[in-house]
Amino acid sequence: MESFGFPLEAVVVLFVVVAASVWCDLFSHRNSTEIKFKDALGWSIFWVALAIAFYAYLYLRYDAKWADLFLTGYVLEKTLSVDNMMVFIAIFASFGIKGALQHRVLYYGIIGALLFRAIFIAVGTSLFGLSVWVEFIFGLIVAWTAVMMLKGGGDDEETEDYSNHWSVSWTKKLIPVLPRLSGNHFFVKHNEVETLKANDPSLNVVGKAAFYATPLFLCLICIEISDIVFSFDSVPAIIAVTEEPFLIYAAVIFAILGLRNLYFMLAVAAKYLCHLEKAVAFVLFFIAFKLCAQAAEHIWGFSIEISHSLSLFIVLGTIALGVVASIVFPEKEEPNSKESEVV
Repeated sequence: MESFGFPLEAVVVLFVVVAASVWCDLFSHRNSTEIKFKDALGWSIFWVALAIAFYAYLYLRYDAKWADLFLTGYVLEKTLSVDNMMVFIAIFASFGIKGALQHRVLYYGIIGALLFRAIFIAVGTSLFGLSVWVEFIFGLIVAWTAVMMLKGGGDDEETEDYSNHWSVSWTKKLIPVLPRLSGNHFFVKHNEVETLKANDPSLNVVGKAAFYATPLFLCLICIEISDIVFSFDSVPAIIAVTEEPFLIYAAVIFAILGLRNLYFMLAVAAKYLCHLEKAVAFVLFFIAFKLCAQAAEHIWGFSIEISHSLSLFIVLGTIALGVVASIVFPEKEEPNSKESEVV
């Protein structure tokens, strides 16, 4: 079977383009000020345009097949990220993290996401080649994720309080925590905590250490754990599109690098995209079907041909329908419902 592999030119192009773009992004946000919707929209367009440019490079330099695989993986990872961003909004609300502090947490969170995703992709692609039954397992994982999306998408349950998340409890057992924010710091020194306690006797800090974690660090831990859990769902889905590690990671890199700006956009626009989550769920059902069909072909010779270009059109078309449906058929607000605050 033909493999894309790791062409040196493509690796260098990806590294140079991503490194230069990240430097530009960090330089423009070096003051860690709050990102406005207009700024987030502009940078989101930039990251999407960059991914399309890389698609064009693969199309012209290599082959349309590899380009389609990359773009399908990118669109899938980007749309799956929408659900993860909704969790991020709830996490920030739980810890009372607002404005520029969200930008700081997301910056380090995305660095962690890139590292963890690389590990999951390496493990996932290795497992995928061990047995065809792994494809069935991955298919079930993806289908289960779709079912959970449909079950959770239309409920009116209260937002989960992540300040009591198990990852927060475990972190508190490992390091003492200052129960209040301290500027934009993840940790504060012992002498600073002693000064705070002297000025405010009501401040209760349990334990002694050279450094104390702040709620900002607890929020970061919660964000990272959320992304690890998200990887269990998204990596099998993108591996279903292509088993090529380079194309998978290239798609994931371009999708993740735009997440910080996507978050600030969704924080404003999420309530208007009421049917997008359903569209993502149907995309996942399609991916699960494709995985199981591939496994059935390997085991029983039962073949259902789904071309790479058809997969791309189905993913793009379904997501587009979700966006259009959200605009044409918006959710009706209940008269007594309170608008959720967006920070």
